Parts: sequence; C-alpha cells; structure tokens
Amino acid sequence: QVQLVESGGGLVQAGGSLRLSCAASGRTFSSSRMGWFRQAPGKEREFVSAMAYSGRSTYYADSVKGRFTISRDNAKNTVYLQMSSLKPEDTAVYYCAADRDGLGSPTKVTQYDYWGQGTQVTVSS
Repeated sequence: QVQLVESGGGLVQAGGSLRLSCAASGRTFSSSRMGWFRQAPGKEREFVSAMAYSGRSTYYADSVKGRFTISRDNAKNTVYLQMSSLKPEDTAVYYCAADRDGLGSPTKVTQYDYWGQGTQVTVSS
C-alpha cells in the first residue's frame, strides 16, 4: 500500500515557477514508477510527466516539455515536479500517482494504482 500527499501548489503569475512535492509512505515507493497528472475544470485528467523507479527514464507531455522537470529522491520517498514558465493553461489540480509494476504506458491514468488528493495550481495572466 502506498499513500501519497502532494504539496506546493498555489497561485502564481504567468511566467512564474512552482515546485510540487509528493511524499509517499509505504515500502514500494522506490520500486514504483511515479507520475504527475492534472485535471482542469470540465476536462479529463491528463498526463503531465512520469519517471521510472530508477530515475533513468522520464516522460513528458508535449505541452510541458522544456518547462517542467520531474525528479525523485528515493531516500526521502518523494517525487517532485519543477514547473517553470507557467501559463494560464497550466491551471489545474495536480495529482501524484504511483504505478507498482511500471510495465505499461506511463501516460495512461488506468496504469496507476495509487493517487494523492491533489494540489491546486492557478496561473494568472
């Protein structure tokens, strides 16, 4: 069992930066692929970024490539999402998720076994 708690969301002006954190409890964090998703009002949850348990492989949605960076610290059971050059269209609730086996597509919501409660990110223009 893995429990995930996100933090770091908030209100920021366009062009600004935020760093989201996701603290995990449970023994399987270091062997889990970790992902970030987001959901804007009236829209489906969408993939943002993911990282393999080893940290060797990373994945990004085209809309955030070059602006967002995912990282993880297995010693601290924490995964991060550094967001820069934020745009109003990045406004959403951001969710952290854990994928126990990491064998399927990292971009699919259904691939992930555990989810955090989400943290709101609002980017003003």
